[in-house]
Amino acid sequence: MTVQLHCFGESGNAYKAALTLELAGINWAPVFVDFFSGQMRSDAYRELNIMAEAPVLIDGDFKLSQSGAIQQWAVDQSGRLGGVPEDKYEVLRWILFDNHKMSSQAGITRFLLNFLPEDKRPHEAIKFVQNRMIGALKTINTHLEGRTWLVGKDMTIADIANCGYLFYPEPYGFVRTDWPNIDEWLKQIETTPGWKHPYDLMPGNPSDRV
Repeated sequence: MTVQLHCFGESGNAYKAALTLELAGINWAPVFVDFFSGQMRSDAYRELNIMAEAPVLIDGDFKLSQSGAIQQWAVDQSGRLGGVPEDKYEVLRWILFDNHKMSSQAGITRFLLNFLPEDKRPHEAIKFVQNRMIGALKTINTHLEGRTWLVGKDMTIADIANCGYLFYPEPYGFVRTDWPNIDEWLKQIETTPGWKHPYDLMPGNPSDRV
């Protein structure tokens, strides 16, 4: 049976879930969520996910939202990308770091700078969250000194979570060559067999709305 993932290409959070499913070898298919038309605020979508967010995974009668939870589901189903058992809580620690410190700041900065009309952009707020994003990048870049992966000797969902917004081309204050350890880490991820860019992995691209 094919798992469905309700998602859209511009979403780094959806990308974390989609890339995990892809690299875990799970049979899945994307279902496009039209975020920019307001679909996620509709009553029908709230019946799908009361949190009114993407991604949402559907596997028969089973339904799950939140990218980190979907990632862990994929690990449990496939036995891949979870690391060795003794690293379980270290993997979880970096996923929680991403959710609070990395993706939350990168996601909102990218959205405000690229998907809002210029005259509606709250520049002081952008500066604030951008600085918090830079702080998170410093943490990751420092941690990766002498390491290939965030946890252990192989890629885990901790890596997939924290890279979720870092492959997008829109300018939002992240230039990967400014962060040499992050740059090398991203090269390792994007040369992993099965890796795909978010706009190739999921439907939805800013060019669709031009």
